[in-house]
Amino acid sequence: MSWSEREKEVYEDITTWRKELGSFRGHDLSMTFSRWLDGSFKSLPPTVKEEVFAKMDAALFHLHSIIQGSHLHKDTVERLLSTAKAFDEKISFLHEFSCLRIDQLQYMAIQQSGRHKLYSFIQGGIAGTGGAVAFSTDLLAMTILNIRAIQFVATAYGRDVQTPYEMTLSLKLFHAATLPIRYQAEAWDNLIRSLETHEISYFFNGNDELTNERWLEGPVKQLFKSTAISMFRKKKFSDLPIISMSIGAFSNYQLTRRVTDFAEKFYQYRFLCDKK
Repeated sequence: MSWSEREKEVYEDITTWRKELGSFRGHDLSMTFSRWLDGSFKSLPPTVKEEVFAKMDAALFHLHSIIQGSHLHKDTVERLLSTAKAFDEKISFLHEFSCLRIDQLQYMAIQQSGRHKLYSFIQGGIAGTGGAVAFSTDLLAMTILNIRAIQFVATAYGRDVQTPYEMTLSLKLFHAATLPIRYQAEAWDNLIRSLETHEISYFFNGNDELTNERWLEGPVKQLFKSTAISMFRKKKFSDLPIISMSIGAFSNYQLTRRVTDFAEKFYQYRFLCDKK
C-alpha cells in the first residue's frame, strides 16, 4: 500500500529530525561533565556496576508494570478507544487503530503528550517551592510521568504496552529519549534496527538493557537542577520562590517535551513502516 501525501510529509519530517539529531555534538561543558562521569564509573569494579544497573533496570520494569496496571491506564485506553470510534465506529480494539489516518492518530497522541507536558510543568513548579516531599521525590515523579507519557503515546498509535514485547520496547524508547541528545541518534538507529529484524513475537528478543553510564548522565543532571532550586528557593517575590519554581517547571517541561516528541516520531515511523 502506498503512502498518502500527508504520510509522505510525516516521513520527511522524521527524516529531517533524524539528520538534525545526528549533527548534534554537544557543548564543551556537557562533554567535560560526561568525561568526569565516565571516569568516576571506570573506578568501580565491573561486578558493582553490573549489579547497580541490573537493579535500576528491574526498578524501571516494576514501575512500568505498576503504571499499566493502574485504573488511570485502563481509563486512558477506554478514552482512546472512544475517540477512535468517533473516527471509525467499527473500531473495538487497539490493533484496529491501524485503519485510521495518521493525522487522526497524531491527534490522539498530541492529546496525551500535551497532558503529560502540563503535568511535568506543574510537578516542576511544586518541586521548586522547596517543599521537602515534592523536592525529594521529583526525580521519581518525573520518571513515572515520562514512562506513562510513552505508554499513552504508544496506545494512541494502537500498541498494547501490556504485552512483554511492547512493554520492553517502550522502556527501550524511554532509555533512548532520556539519553543526552548527542547519543540519541545512535539509540534511534538501534531501535529502528530492532524493528527491521523483529519477527512476530510475544517477547522482546533483542538486548533489553535499559540503563548504563551514558543514560545516568540524565538523572545526575536532574540532581543538579535540584541543587539550583535549593540555591534560589529562599529568593521570594510575593512570598513565592518564583525563580526556583521557574527552574523546576521549565526543566521538567523540556524533558517531557523531548521524550514525547521522540516517542511520537518513533510510533509514527512504525505506523508508516507497517502500512508500506
